[in-house]
Amino acid sequence: MNVSVVIPAKNEGAPLKALLPKIKKVLPQAEVIVVNDGSNDDTSEVCIDCSVTEVKHTYSKGNGAAIKSGARAAKGEIVVFMDADGQHNPEDIPRLLAEINNGADMVVGARSSSSQANVGRGLANAFYNRLASYVTGHKVEDLTSGFRAVVKNKFLKFLYLLPNGFSYPTTSTIAFFRAGYSVLYIPIVAAKREGESHISPIKDGIRFLLIIFRIATLYSPLKLFLPVALSLFLIGSGYYGYTFITEGRFTNMSALMFTTSLMIFMVGLVSEQITTLMFKDSE
Repeated sequence: MNVSVVIPAKNEGAPLKALLPKIKKVLPQAEVIVVNDGSNDDTSEVCIDCSVTEVKHTYSKGNGAAIKSGARAAKGEIVVFMDADGQHNPEDIPRLLAEINNGADMVVGARSSSSQANVGRGLANAFYNRLASYVTGHKVEDLTSGFRAVVKNKFLKFLYLLPNGFSYPTTSTIAFFRAGYSVLYIPIVAAKREGESHISPIKDGIRFLLIIFRIATLYSPLKLFLPVALSLFLIGSGYYGYTFITEGRFTNMSALMFTTSLMIFMVGLVSEQITTLMFKDSE
């Protein structure tokens, strides 16, 4: 297959020295692209020494922006995305490509529980996977894995949806499910990353909470809004029953609950229509 390997990198010169030769050994005919996202180390020199293509950002734009730059620059019909920090094993790439060859549109390397950086990260990922599985109606084994192979022309359709930050895996996975494309998972073991992580616990913790809402609102907003609206309606009904029996009247609190539940339901309904329009050009 005509394959391009895209690697977003920010100050990952040291692990790239070991990673790039391994990729070229496994896929000698593949195009290898390193997207240098405003690095101030020797990333450019490593790209020259290893004879790979470098797409350079003059300043750091974010992991998602690097993915988009690499996808646009890739010449292959199939694009493999992987991290530059040494966590992903190039020898797993043929396994991803084999599933693409069998008809999948996106194949994701699903990390084992032992591959999680820490217990907190593992619990968070497990929660995201369960939420995404509920929203999409499909089993999502690893929502945030950055190691994946995609059919390029289908991936390019959703570039406008991808954020410039770290949540491109989440958005692209949900977009493929929403469009009715085939998404498969293969188990992988991710090694311990080399160097320091670019993820901030507080800043990115808040960002991951926003991902939760993004997942639901991007795929099927009613699955998020309808349970909330229904809960408020039932609370309002229960409170109205209590006040009617004890006081013989309809209270303002019950009216507020009913009105709020109706508003939330209407917001979800409108959001559902907007989401449908966003994907109207998908095959």
